[in-house]
Amino acid sequence: MTVKKQELCNIIEALPDELSNKVLDYIEYLKYSVIINNLPQNLIIKNKKDLKEKIEEGIKDTDSGNVCTVDEAFEEVDEILKNSI
Repeated sequence: MTVKKQELCNIIEALPDELSNKVLDYIEYLKYSVIINNLPQNLIIKNKKDLKEKIEEGIKDTDSGNVCTVDEAFEEVDEILKNSI
């Protein structure tokens, strides 16, 4: 463990439980933000209109046979997430 990480652990351990829980929540938020900011825009749903457009596009792709297996979809998402962190 690096010196900075050890220092961070020591600080968190010294905090009251309520504050340490908030720090951990904030860390989770930061990790999520990094992932979201690095995702391709076509994977991010911005609002209800965008969701509707993506669903309609998915229906068109399904009707035209432009689909992949569930396993292929999960592999692609895993690869994107792995490269985002």
